[in-house]
Amino acid sequence: MSNPVVSVADLTVSYRTRRGMVPALREFGLVIGAGESYGLVGESGSGKSTAALALTRYLPPGTDVTAAELSIAGIPVLGLDPAELRAFRASTLAVVYQEPGLALNPTMPVGSQIAEVYRLHGADRAAARAATLAAVERVRLVTAEAIAGRYPHELSGGQQQRIVIAMALASKPRLLILDEPTTGLDSQVEAEIMALVDGLRSELGFASILISHNLPLVAAHCQRVGVLQRGGLVEEGAAADVLLAPRHPYTRALIAALPDIGARRHAGPRATAVLASRARPPDTPQSPSAVAEPLVTVANLTKRYHGKTALRDVSFTVGRGEVLGLVGESGSGKTTLGLSVAGLTRYDGSVSFALADRRRGRKVLPRVQVVFQNADASLNPRRTVRRVLARSIELLGGSQSVESLAARTGLTEELLDKLPHQLSGGQKQRVAIARAFGGHVPLVICDEPTSALDVSSQARLLDLLAELQERTGVSYLFISHDLAVVRQVSDRVGVLYDGELIELKDADQIFERPEHPYTRALVSSALALRRPAGR
Repeated sequence: MSNPVVSVADLTVSYRTRRGMVPALREFGLVIGAGESYGLVGESGSGKSTAALALTRYLPPGTDVTAAELSIAGIPVLGLDPAELRAFRASTLAVVYQEPGLALNPTMPVGSQIAEVYRLHGADRAAARAATLAAVERVRLVTAEAIAGRYPHELSGGQQQRIVIAMALASKPRLLILDEPTTGLDSQVEAEIMALVDGLRSELGFASILISHNLPLVAAHCQRVGVLQRGGLVEEGAAADVLLAPRHPYTRALIAALPDIGARRHAGPRATAVLASRARPPDTPQSPSAVAEPLVTVANLTKRYHGKTALRDVSFTVGRGEVLGLVGESGSGKTTLGLSVAGLTRYDGSVSFALADRRRGRKVLPRVQVVFQNADASLNPRRTVRRVLARSIELLGGSQSVESLAARTGLTEELLDKLPHQLSGGQKQRVAIARAFGGHVPLVICDEPTSALDVSSQARLLDLLAELQERTGVSYLFISHDLAVVRQVSDRVGVLYDGELIELKDADQIFERPEHPYTRALVSSALALRRPAGR
């Protein structure tokens, strides 16, 4: 490739630890041309983010970096002094991260934050304002003037990510690095964001690197894909070839772990089969229309925040031993509904449990447990795994030991005395799941429990949830924007749109015969994201 934007050869990165230097990237090579999109995939800890940090020179002090070549737009990155490095970061490359809310200043209108980039590049106030409005329009946000005057918390997740993309492109970079840019977004917004990036790359001619654990997303929006395993590039090729005809066993294993949105839920060999047969009497046929006896009944649930209606007259039941999937776009009310059922927020309407006391009182609340998306935020950073599980057993009235609870949930004894920051993402989420099963729990609310995990960690956690349900007969309210996962685990699926439950029926019917236009759009977007580029 003549005059590549990115040229990397024999890049090795090692981190300093108590055990000495530990390699995170080994003899890594990469070439990307102008206007090309390159995808990096792999499990957590495979070296994806380390590769991005090496390109931006944001590696922590004490890190050992060697490379035969590491250049972006012809600039030798490793040889830059501090002043040259600042200029390089300001003009040559830009990064879009997973959490747009963390990248935006909550005390400034988003338009002022975009304008700040133009001001730093020499524009006067009027020119910066005009460029800001043009940038907001470029990322397909209507009413640019109104959007620019809003604060980050007044925007949806998809709108925030569009603003971050506008900021990133304000400096006209030669390279755009996208690090898990759509993890927290529903399939429709995810498709819109990625289509936006594709269009802007064609229009402006920058190169891009998409870092993700979502192999179908990368394959759908990148010309070439590289697969990292333990710091080494084990496979590289055209996106369609890597996804549809993988050569390396590790790539084949990643693809095998993907949930298939096109498969009926009873067809899978893993969690699907277990979840489909759970908690039903032996003589009950496994028909799509079979609905278990109600455990939870939600009637006319309405929730308002500061004058805005987040949920409007939502009614449904969750059966004993049933998994009810809940999908919808960001801001549709999914998490608010989960918190309401768990008794963690006030609401109008009723949530009743078919339990002995038949009342929504103190005795019921501890029996409803929640597994959140971000295990880091839900675990006490100063408590060891042992203390977290012991406290759960005490509060939920369990009779098992910490060791047996850990064994049931796939946590080894060596992890019990570690703090959360010493665990991987998958291990933290297992601790969160174990905590929910410290005693007898009839209902567990899973709020995006696997969205931040790579596909193999995701598959293992779904298997774990299936095994725990088979043993205990627990019901799940499973909230997710990943429609393939929802189809894999759910008996029935409800679709939320703008705070209303617009469709609720058997999982296969939702995906094969959606009735509402919004449901059809969601399913269509999810299918489109799983088509390889060029196919």
